[in-house]
Amino acid sequence: MPGSDRDGDEVGRVLEDIPDVDACQQCPCACDVEDLLADERGEVERRDVAKLLATVGGLTAVGSLAAPLAGLSQVFEREYEGPIYSDDVALVDDEGEPVTENFLEYGDFATVFPESNPGLEDAPTLLVRFEEGEYGDGTDTDWVASGYAAYSKVCTHAGCMVSDFEGTTLVCPCHAGKFDPLSGASVVGGPPPRPLPQLPLRLADDGTLVAGGDFEGPIGVGGE
Repeated sequence: MPGSDRDGDEVGRVLEDIPDVDACQQCPCACDVEDLLADERGEVERRDVAKLLATVGGLTAVGSLAAPLAGLSQVFEREYEGPIYSDDVALVDDEGEPVTENFLEYGDFATVFPESNPGLEDAPTLLVRFEEGEYGDGTDTDWVASGYAAYSKVCTHAGCMVSDFEGTTLVCPCHAGKFDPLSGASVVGGPPPRPLPQLPLRLADDGTLVAGGDFEGPIGVGGE
């Protein structure tokens, strides 16, 4: 981690300045704090302890940020071998509610799932909505419904979830793979070898979004 050696040296210098460090087993929290602060160098010690706590606190904060980042590296593991979607399978939100025509405003994004097999947790799908005239080469416009286009959420590089955005660009947080949803989720940055596969969509008579079949290609890693 950048700066970790410098932080370690700072902690070491502070610990050396604290009396009876050996008795405290190199940890100021094991000492009698009142005796420490009552020393004739108490004012200096206060500043040193404050610096130590600030350093430790800063490292703890970095660790707390690293935890969710580690979770982003978890890859999609597909156990179900059959089709993800099929004709007329409805798209639902994370609470299982059907996705209707007014689900998104133009320019918005959301994660949705198939109503049936293989289960909500196994088929994350990126749903985007733009004016239909904004979609260009690479997007199968026959699969766009009321401005909606859908792509697999699973990055084709390492199988992480594509969950970030830069303007209209879809971004995978693991290795900064970038995809353009207006051109068939084509790769516009980073290491992914191929686009996110598109899902055919249509608007049902009841105003809900349904699939017109399965993804155009394999999801996740491989499948070239």
